[in-house]
Amino acid sequence: MIFFLYGKDNFRSRQKLNEIIEKYQKSQQSAKGGFGFQRFDLAETNFGDVLLEFQQNSIFQGKKLLVLENAFSNTDFKENFIRNKNVFLESQNIIIFYENNDLGKITEKSVLFKFLQKEAKCQEFKALSDQQLKNWAKKEFDSRNCKIEEVALEKLIEFVGNDLWRFSNEIQKLASFKSKIITDDIVLLVKPKIETDIFKTIDCIANKKTKTALKLIRQHLEDGENPLYLLSMITFQFRNLLLVKSLEQEGMHYGNPYVVASRLGMHPFVFKKTMQQANLFTLEELKKIYRKIFQADLDIKTGKVDSATAIDLLIIGTRP
Repeated sequence: MIFFLYGKDNFRSRQKLNEIIEKYQKSQQSAKGGFGFQRFDLAETNFGDVLLEFQQNSIFQGKKLLVLENAFSNTDFKENFIRNKNVFLESQNIIIFYENNDLGKITEKSVLFKFLQKEAKCQEFKALSDQQLKNWAKKEFDSRNCKIEEVALEKLIEFVGNDLWRFSNEIQKLASFKSKIITDDIVLLVKPKIETDIFKTIDCIANKKTKTALKLIRQHLEDGENPLYLLSMITFQFRNLLLVKSLEQEGMHYGNPYVVASRLGMHPFVFKKTMQQANLFTLEELKKIYRKIFQADLDIKTGKVDSATAIDLLIIGTRP
């Protein structure tokens, strides 16, 4: 039997992987067979090692379970696996192909991907939509005998985003604090992702509140944030704004927001906020700002100015 777990949401895919492994362990214990379990990272392992382990049998073992991670990064493995596919298809042993991230369009056209889609039990774990994320979070709070107000949950999503690893940790922390969570608890206990303040900074730039934008940036620097990381986040968001504004100019921003967000590789929340911000700029203003960002990056790399000063000058120079 072959399983194939993949997708952008590696929190839930990892949960599913552990669930299958645990189920296998229990079945082997009840059958009084040995536990034949191996995990291979194919970024570091060749096909021969996997095949050898797969074919080795012991009178003390029942079925074997092999977890194969990063298979799509290993060209030699992919070619040899397809060449020897019948060995794996005809066996009673279990293989789990596990990919820790979104595979992309090129990988999905590969022979191995098409083989797994046809022969394996496949499950793709896409990033949760806004409503799915809310439903997931409520279940997580419920499992810890904790309730959260709707507005507080929206604030938590704003602060944490779609990172379920961090989300799970924050839920555990909040549930340990009290049994009914309100917005004030989120503000008190949860540190916003830096991206949240980048949105605020760009709002300030668009509304000509340069002093406030500089204050937000300097607060991050005082908190020990790397100025190059701050610049990368500003670059990332203005790139998103350019993408959205370009779609708007082409008349392609209408329709299902989830479809458009997916096309741009954005979470629906980020797409919605970016749409709102894009309305504050003209396309020419965004192009001008993006050129200034490029110049700031060049000035830092050539040693013309230090990174913190470059960001200050960028903020001052990006007023529409």
